[in-house]
Amino acid sequence: MPTKPSKELETFVNPHPGRDYQIQVRIPEFTCLCPKTGQPDFAELTLTYIPDRACIELKSLKLYMWSFRNEGAFHEAVTNAILDDLVAAVAPRYMRLVADFNVRGGLYTTVVAEHGARPAHLG
Repeated sequence: MPTKPSKELETFVNPHPGRDYQIQVRIPEFTCLCPKTGQPDFAELTLTYIPDRACIELKSLKLYMWSFRNEGAFHEAVTNAILDDLVAAVAPRYMRLVADFNVRGGLYTTVVAEHGARPAHLG
C-alpha cells in the first residue's frame, strides 16, 4: 500500500532524557497553497529542538509535512500551526521552527516561531 499524507505525528522515547542535546531536521521540500491565489508556496523548514521525554519519528514527520501540500495557509499561520502540533506531540524542552519561503511576487518571507526559553548555548 502506498504511503499517504497524515496529520498523525508519532514519537519514540528519548534515549538520553538526562542530557540536553539538540536535534535539527531540514525539510527542504515543504509545500502548501497560497490562500489567496491557490498557487503553490514552497519553503525550506528547519526544525531545531531539545527533546524532553520523546523524540519525533521522522517518517511520520515527513508524512505530516506532506499533508499541507493541498491546504491553503498564510506563511505565518502554517508555521505556527506546525510548531503547535509538534510541541503537542513531544513536549520538548525547547523548539524552534524556521520557515524560509521561496520568492513570491519579488518578496521572500521567513517566519521563525519558538517554544520555550532558548538555551544560552544556541545563541
